[in-house]
Amino acid sequence: MVFLFKVSELLEKQLKEVLQWHFKSPETDHLETSDFPSLVSRQHYVNFELWHQEDMARDPDAPDSKIAAVKRAIDVLNQRRNDMIEQMDQYLLNVLQKNNIHYTENAEMNSETPGSIIDRLSINALKIYHMDEEIQRPNVVDEHRKKCSVKLSVLNDQRNDLTKSLETLLADLNNGKKRLKVYQQMKMYNDENLNPILYQKEKNK
Repeated sequence: MVFLFKVSELLEKQLKEVLQWHFKSPETDHLETSDFPSLVSRQHYVNFELWHQEDMARDPDAPDSKIAAVKRAIDVLNQRRNDMIEQMDQYLLNVLQKNNIHYTENAEMNSETPGSIIDRLSINALKIYHMDEEIQRPNVVDEHRKKCSVKLSVLNDQRNDLTKSLETLLADLNNGKKRLKVYQQMKMYNDENLNPILYQKEKNK
């Protein structure tokens, strides 16, 4: 295997990091190294921040100015999230090219890239943490705990399925049975040359 990391270790780290970050933000230098596990952690932390901004956006008592600021933060984080997914995929593609992995004649594209699966696993880790938090929450009725326990079971089942899908895809890429391409997301709403609201404002200055 040309990929020098273990999927099981990456995903176990996701679960641990969610717990750690609720008590202490990560050290900056921890997130700035360029190895693949660090890329996964950086993307995971963006989702962590995004999750809690989304919570704040739903505060019915927050003033409009606060909601506007939160929505702008969410916009920035979503862009960063997509950028990080691309960076993970580009890293893996570079490894494949560096190791001269040749595709088999019938190699097909996978509809979901490794980066996008890792992103889904990141969100899943956040859901698992917060669903368990609901189960442990004091002063709630048993019915609430039962419903959350059922949902937690589904989330764990989903995590197992996604893990297997990621492991299979990486093995197929390693063996040339699948091809990997990195498409730029081309998010138009943040580009001042593509969003008509932004370029009209610039034109009218």
